[in-house]
Amino acid sequence: MRSFLLNFSGYKILERIGSIAYKLELPNDTSIHPVFHVSQLKKLVGEHTNIQPTIQYVNENYEWKAKPEEVLGYQKNKAGSWEVLLCWEGLPRHEATWEIYEDMQWLYPDLHLEDKVIPMAATDNYKLVEELIDHMSGIDEKQLVLYAQMGTLVNLILQWPEMNVKEIAVNFSKLACNAHTICDSELRPLGTGLYPVISIINHSCLPNAVLVFEGRSAVVRAVQHIPPGAEVSISYIETAGSTMTRQKTLKENYLFTCTCSRCVKAQEDEIKESAILEGYRCTNDQCAGFLLRNSDDTGFTCQQCGLVRSKEDIKNIASQIKSISDEASTSMSSQNYAEALFMHEKVEKLQKILCHPYSISLMQTREKLLKISMELENWTKALTYCKLTISVYQKLYPGIHPLLGLQFYTCGKLEWLVVHQDVSFTSPSLLLLGHTEDSLKSYTKAFDILRITHGTNSSFMKELLQKLEEARAEASYKRSSIDDE
Repeated sequence: MRSFLLNFSGYKILERIGSIAYKLELPNDTSIHPVFHVSQLKKLVGEHTNIQPTIQYVNENYEWKAKPEEVLGYQKNKAGSWEVLLCWEGLPRHEATWEIYEDMQWLYPDLHLEDKVIPMAATDNYKLVEELIDHMSGIDEKQLVLYAQMGTLVNLILQWPEMNVKEIAVNFSKLACNAHTICDSELRPLGTGLYPVISIINHSCLPNAVLVFEGRSAVVRAVQHIPPGAEVSISYIETAGSTMTRQKTLKENYLFTCTCSRCVKAQEDEIKESAILEGYRCTNDQCAGFLLRNSDDTGFTCQQCGLVRSKEDIKNIASQIKSISDEASTSMSSQNYAEALFMHEKVEKLQKILCHPYSISLMQTREKLLKISMELENWTKALTYCKLTISVYQKLYPGIHPLLGLQFYTCGKLEWLVVHQDVSFTSPSLLLLGHTEDSLKSYTKAFDILRITHGTNSSFMKELLQKLEEARAEASYKRSSIDDE
């Protein structure tokens, strides 16, 4: 840049003024002020008669009097030094210049450049991060050491001027306690984001609102009527679990104990919930009772029919499940879906003997079987497992919950695929109509839930509405065809 300016219309640069202006050696008889902004010299080279001097930004001693107003970005130059893109007071943003960060600190010691960063939105403000709770006092020594090591590593990589390792460690803790997993419309995780305003919302295991993401934006939607003055709450964790499991997860990840209405239930109800969701089934196939440990610790007694199940029986089946599950995981890792399906079906068979029908472990196995069957394009088998999971979802989640809505959506798509997979000249019309109407019912249930949790304007919801209308039209056509027969 300097070599370019040295040749500007033959005028010599006498000195650089501030960061973005130069004083030129002009003829004594000229009436033009000698101080020019660098962007003017670049744009109007060869047209010096049209250049307007920047006299309004210098004092009588030719000292630059403008100050940095906004920071537009940071970068490392080829020499390894940090540069900052500055927009100057009184100048348009397109005339921003890259300056050496350390030079700016020296020239403007009272100016905190980090406070000049332009937020991308009203809530994209680092000062909000500073106000977040870090829970450093509640972190154990092992975790503190880990954060300190991570802070040191960040310092070594970035080599940012005046970087504070302790501050980095505190920010890691804030991130762990306040960050949210960013998911797509089908709740598949994409990454992690820190939304300071959303972090203000407290957790409940029975929340009245749900957090979803639309691109980079976090959106909170009410899933029930919230009276004026009532607190809005969302769930920080997966709520399908016993109180003990949920409390353990919250304590480990967010360092607090939940006292919501679901967590402070009577001890008797808590024990029953845990026995159903994470316990064993009665040996009597016709009994739906739950089991509790005997006082002498020799086995588990059904609380409905009184039958006792021995610890040895439970231990033996649990051991088989673990062994086969390990093999199934290996098959999944190698993408051997046929073998993984076979192994997980063996696990499910054993879990049906061991676990309560509403067991979370059994439900999770069926979720895996659903996904594997879809990978293998076995729509009929996938539909069977999808329906089995829905009955448990309805037990675990409230009526308006995104996971329940998404499972109904999956069920509708599978029912639709089964209909069109089985279409043949010999297929009974009533059978095909039944499958189509099942798909229509599932799509309708999905839409009724997801329009509340996801809104109706996203491409995801428009696609669901399109499938719903398509199923409705086909069901209507098939009904009229049967009536004409």
